[in-house]
Amino acid sequence: MSIQLTTELCRTFNIRYPIFLAGMAGLPSMANLVAAVSNAGGLGTLGAAYMTPKELRKAIHEIRQLTQEPFAVNLFSTQVPDNNTRIKDVQHELNKMRGELGISQASDASISSPNYFEEQFAVLLEEHVPVISTAFGLLPGALMQQAKSAGIKIVSMVTTVSEAIQAEQAGCDAIVAQGSEAGGHRGTFDISKHSMGANIGVMALVPQIIDHVQIPVIAAGGIMDGRGLVAALALGAQGVQMGTRFLTALESGAHESYKNALLKSTEESTVITKAFSGRPARGIVNKFIKHWDASGIEPLPFPTQNTITRDIRNASSKQNNTEYMSLWAGQGTRMLTDRQKAEDIVTEILQKAHSLLS
Repeated sequence: MSIQLTTELCRTFNIRYPIFLAGMAGLPSMANLVAAVSNAGGLGTLGAAYMTPKELRKAIHEIRQLTQEPFAVNLFSTQVPDNNTRIKDVQHELNKMRGELGISQASDASISSPNYFEEQFAVLLEEHVPVISTAFGLLPGALMQQAKSAGIKIVSMVTTVSEAIQAEQAGCDAIVAQGSEAGGHRGTFDISKHSMGANIGVMALVPQIIDHVQIPVIAAGGIMDGRGLVAALALGAQGVQMGTRFLTALESGAHESYKNALLKSTEESTVITKAFSGRPARGIVNKFIKHWDASGIEPLPFPTQNTITRDIRNASSKQNNTEYMSLWAGQGTRMLTDRQKAEDIVTEILQKAHSLLS
């Protein structure tokens, strides 16, 4: 079996190497990292799900000042309204944590989450970004047509064979097969079917998806180095998507306390939780998760739980207190390096892959 590091994926997305940066929403100042990965020959991705349209346009302009190479913008393709039915119970529990942080208690008033999806999409069209990627579902049909007509490439994150088939039928140019090892939110389309998201390991998921679709498949989940890249290619993937690996990079906008927590963590440190956002996501266990699990209370659905916990997460960031931050991470954290340049990370991955293949 001959494995090549330049794949069809590289030609489709006009990149030198088959490495995508994951779109990590909620992290500040990520334009530097996105541009650095693109400049290194991969595809940098901006996690834009929580950005206002104005913030999104500014970030795109910053990326374009730093790179002439292609990049992607990732959005959450979900239009679920707020659900405030159990807000009193949830706020009662969250107020105990607010007490620990010494911040204002919250009332039982209904929460209203901002939904910028359509305006965000309009910005991406106006700015003619090269690639749009989505999590939690596919672009609605009309928007998919608009993007394709504008020559924009579309990628969707999937966690099952069924989702992969839907993505191909909808017109996606490639799919990211997200294994259960991946950090952050699960890409599962419908969590009424899988309460904690579909959690199939990347080694099992990738070949099954490849057997059922014709478009390029990008493997994601716990892939941290050249060994992971070669393994993914051997399974039939045409590239990899990596998020956690770049969180401690020199250009990463992740909070310094978050970076330190990542560097101290191991393969046993993470769990999948809905406590922070109402959607299942993998992160490092801390007091917030332990407190929530002990309460026995079901989180409110996304986006309500995400909105209602934001003040706690923001306060913990200001206080450098990782016990109440959402520390999203995959299962390969022993392989992280401290403040290494993104370009050097990409080079190291490729050198290891080349040495294995030769």
